[in-house]
Amino acid sequence: MVTLGKRAEREDVAYILDYLPYGRPDDPRPMYQKKPLAQGVGEKSFVLMEMVPKENVAPRLHDRVYIGEGERPIIDHVKRRISYNDLTRNAQMELPSVIEMIVLADEKRFLSFFNDAYPITTRLHMLELLPGIGKKLMWGIIDERKKKKFENFKDLSSRVKGLHAPEKLITNRIMDELKDDTIKYRVFTTPMPPKR
Repeated sequence: MVTLGKRAEREDVAYILDYLPYGRPDDPRPMYQKKPLAQGVGEKSFVLMEMVPKENVAPRLHDRVYIGEGERPIIDHVKRRISYNDLTRNAQMELPSVIEMIVLADEKRFLSFFNDAYPITTRLHMLELLPGIGKKLMWGIIDERKKKKFENFKDLSSRVKGLHAPEKLITNRIMDELKDDTIKYRVFTTPMPPKR
């Protein structure tokens, strides 16, 4: 597994994917011992996590919540990092749309991938890691960015024939990285730490 570029695991902001007012459904403890939980995804490195909301606070789906240092109005603390398979079915269903929301909200950050991507090996270019980009589209992107860097996703789509919805290509790659702990190249996420 190779991580391309530096990725900080520390997340200060997360988006709510699911709210579990009675804790995890697979928790065998009696109901009175269970505490509410929220599952979410970090904004920076797409870390999946379980969080404990503050008492009498019920986070809503897609809420952007602060989880960094200092005063947190909605989340009391992050309980643990989880893998894709630990997400509830509902959280798994919400994840692609939330990731796309994050990508579109920080378009400049993700556009830089198209402007700055480079060859990984003599046979593989970073651009080819995006599902749906083969050699033809890769060369189209490279040729166009030599003329002038892309200004936004719309500019990218209009200048590279056959490239539609770049935010969906990025979202699909992030999903691939989150679903597969053994993926060889990571561009947008950090790997799960090894189990002790």
